[in-house]
Amino acid sequence: MGSAPGSTSAEVRWATADELPGLAAVEIAADGVFAQVGITFPAGTTMVEETDDPSRVLVAGDPPVGFAMFGWIDGNVHLDQLAVHPDHGRRGAGGRLVEAVCVHAASVGSAAVTLTTFRDVPWNGPWYRRRGFAVLDPAEWGPEMAALVAHERELGIELAPRVVMRRVLSSWSPS
Repeated sequence: MGSAPGSTSAEVRWATADELPGLAAVEIAADGVFAQVGITFPAGTTMVEETDDPSRVLVAGDPPVGFAMFGWIDGNVHLDQLAVHPDHGRRGAGGRLVEAVCVHAASVGSAAVTLTTFRDVPWNGPWYRRRGFAVLDPAEWGPEMAALVAHERELGIELAPRVVMRRVLSSWSPS
């Protein structure tokens, strides 16, 4: 995940602290694509604006055209946000970012990566399924996940059916 001069959107690396503020524009642009399916997000800060810790953020490109921000939920790495600027979409940056998060998660001892997403939006639930994630039944949620889902609902993010998904790291391999 190193950075090289003249790197492309294909290269994934750790964010630097000075890049974090600029990632809000990437997130806002990526969120704008949801208007195509009738979803607009409530006003407020972006997810990436809520962190000042570059060790929680992987970026694609130099300058970054996409990012993955993660934390920990119920003892597993949790993908808080994945965003790729629509001008750079459909070129594999999102997939590379997800794979990099999974590699990092395994390296720090996480048995799985979890996320919350829209079940039916093509570049959400179905996209993650193709990358080894499966819907997690609410009975399998830990207390932190249940609290996160409740918080998302309070924020007004449940604008279409949402699901919790998990990719178990020890048994999944790309086909």
